[in-house]
Amino acid sequence: MPFQLPDLLPDQVETLLRTLGIVAGSLLAGWLLKVAVFGVLAAYVRREPATLLASSVLRHLRQPSAWFFPVLVLSFVLPLTDLQDRALEVARRFVETALLTTFAWGLVKTVDVVQDLVQRHYHINGEDNLRVRKLFTQLQFVKKLTVSLIIFVAIALILMSFATVRKIGTGLLTSAGIASVIVGFAAQRSIGNLLAGFQIAFTQPIRLDDVLVVEGEWGRVEEITFTYVVLRIWDERRLVLPLNYFIEKPFQNWTRTTAQLLGTVFLYTDYTLPVEAVRAELQRVVAAHPLWDQRVCVLQVTDSKERTIELRCLVSAANSSQAFDLRCAVREQLIGFIQQYYPQCLPKTRTLTEPTDQPFTPGSVEG
Repeated sequence: MPFQLPDLLPDQVETLLRTLGIVAGSLLAGWLLKVAVFGVLAAYVRREPATLLASSVLRHLRQPSAWFFPVLVLSFVLPLTDLQDRALEVARRFVETALLTTFAWGLVKTVDVVQDLVQRHYHINGEDNLRVRKLFTQLQFVKKLTVSLIIFVAIALILMSFATVRKIGTGLLTSAGIASVIVGFAAQRSIGNLLAGFQIAFTQPIRLDDVLVVEGEWGRVEEITFTYVVLRIWDERRLVLPLNYFIEKPFQNWTRTTAQLLGTVFLYTDYTLPVEAVRAELQRVVAAHPLWDQRVCVLQVTDSKERTIELRCLVSAANSSQAFDLRCAVREQLIGFIQQYYPQCLPKTRTLTEPTDQPFTPGSVEG
């Protein structure tokens, strides 16, 4: 006799279909709600393209909302289903977990919206961007801290919704004293870096886009995280240093209070060089150069050595990059000036041969 599947009872089939219909209908209603809200928002952005808030919300929150709205509607209509108590509890836990996850995702993206609004009003690429770099350094640290807290709280709420996890958490709290001591010793360096991150974010010995000289390398601060700093070296390498480094060790910050810098050019020439002529040429070269900020232009004899004199040219520029390029241009043109007009004044070694006291007598040298 062939095997036949037992027929489902009509009431069970009706209950299952009603439940699936409610779930599918709620998910569809939530998706349609999302489409309507963001459709109106997209139409507004097309009409007012300069509106930053609407365009930022549209860009960052569209994808999280596609999951959040359906789950939100489902959480409201779930009690209308005819599920049994145990099945309803399982479905409720699943929906709550999905709702917390999508809501936390939306909060994280909302932080990106706030960052867009701040960056729209403050531009870090300007000439005098000291205050902006201060703000962006704090903003970056606060953003990462906020995102970490959102994720931590969301995971904690999801886990604490289960009775088993709550019991484990209660047991862990009773031994929190011992655990904190153990964790403190194990994570001493990490905690130190975290505290150093707070100190750097608000006292700001370094900021984003600061020009630093660290470990003999010149570069700009590209990123500041909870535990390390990324320095973009001039040749596009990356130097990664722990935060504690900038608390415990000395380093050069060329943009601590202002981006303006003085650049030096050293020349070594013969004693016979007319210094005034070179000084006049320096002033002519610098005055015609677009990178000079018209603050400082000085030439001085700063040292006299056995065979040469040392000339120091001091010029100023708006920032370190322009100062470097200006120094190279001044050095190149002054060397060319000396080569063209005073080649005899280039460094040289002199040998003086004095005549002997005894006169030379023919035949005194044999052979």
